Amino acid sequence: MFDDIHHVAIIASNYKVSKHFYTEILELPIIRENYRAERKSYKLDLQVGNSEIELFSFPNPPARSTTPEAVGLRHLCFYVPDVFETVQKLEGKGVICEPIRIDAYTNKKFTFFQDPDGLPLEIHE
Repeated sequence: MFDDIHHVAIIASNYKVSKHFYTEILELPIIRENYRAERKSYKLDLQVGNSEIELFSFPNPPARSTTPEAVGLRHLCFYVPDVFETVQKLEGKGVICEPIRIDAYTNKKFTFFQDPDGLPLEIHE
């Protein structure tokens, strides 16, 4: 029924900071950027493999729940060929990563870090 994930939408509290994080730190290419005057909102589409991240800004969005086990989308995970190499690159850009762990089911390396709003992001081999 489904072939792929088309996009994941993220709402940023500070568009400029999040745009810098996703485009400069994570090096995601920009597909398009639009300002929607009627909503006072930016929408930035970023390429991730065959999928996209839609980065939105809205005036005064509510804060994200601080409970990591709350119902709903838990985190966003990126596939990388080498977790250790990616962690080194991220940490070189000032991103704090958790210690690398081994997935008990796949025996592959993974770890987590956060975007500027505290959204959990995972990298996994």
